[in-house]
Amino acid sequence: MGCNVKTKRELIKFSWAIFNVFSIILVMFLFGCSKTHKNSINIVGSTSVQPFAEMLAQEFERLNPGVHVEVQGGGSTAGIQSVLQNIADIGTCSRQLAGSETNLNSILIAKDGLAIVVHPSNSIDNLSREQIRDIFSGKITSWKELGGKDQPIRIITREEGSGTREAFVKMVMGKSRISRKALNQESNGAVKELVKNDPCGIGYMSLGLVGNELKMVSVDGIKPTIDEAKAGKYPLVRPFLFVTKNEIKPESQKFIDFVLSSNAQEILRREGLIPIK
Repeated sequence: MGCNVKTKRELIKFSWAIFNVFSIILVMFLFGCSKTHKNSINIVGSTSVQPFAEMLAQEFERLNPGVHVEVQGGGSTAGIQSVLQNIADIGTCSRQLAGSETNLNSILIAKDGLAIVVHPSNSIDNLSREQIRDIFSGKITSWKELGGKDQPIRIITREEGSGTREAFVKMVMGKSRISRKALNQESNGAVKELVKNDPCGIGYMSLGLVGNELKMVSVDGIKPTIDEAKAGKYPLVRPFLFVTKNEIKPESQKFIDFVLSSNAQEILRREGLIPIK
């Protein structure tokens, strides 16, 4: 049995390795042509950062006619690898850099609260980090154990390689593993759709992307709001980063400077992120 479990784990790791390679190849295909144009900026990475980057790209293009900004997802790890392999000008990342990744330049563009979300009909209003950890590790399996309805808990998590998942593991799970029974999703939008349509579901996602269709649960008695996160009270806050090599082309630097400007930071604030200015 032990051998079978080990084999399954190896197969899962191999599958994710193949997926990451495929993601990078896909990005190469998508950017193969645009990379040759001097006035293009190619951005790849976190699906959490993606919608905000797209919004900023549209405003930047409006202010700079003739410059094209292409934004793609793929995950934080794929974004970092794309920069390392000269596929993308800028990588986006929703977690801290680790290991050899720290050799890259990282630019903090904003901070984001990580919201624990449930169906609006769920009566649970607050969970401790220990309870959240026990839910996602599979120790707590019914909402009744938490004072809710006598219904099974369905766990929805992000895929391996996701910056959102890595941030969640670091801030909540620690050394505990996410249950293999959890449903793996490849974007904030996919998590949102599943939880929205499942009264038993629970997931985690970017605070700035929750909207009004889900219920956000307080963590350790602190409500997941921008004000609480900005004040350092809400415990689940992660960075949104731009990642580059040491030398970048002028157009890319101009876009980074724009994102760090007061006007762009105000756009991010209005969209639910925590500005750095």
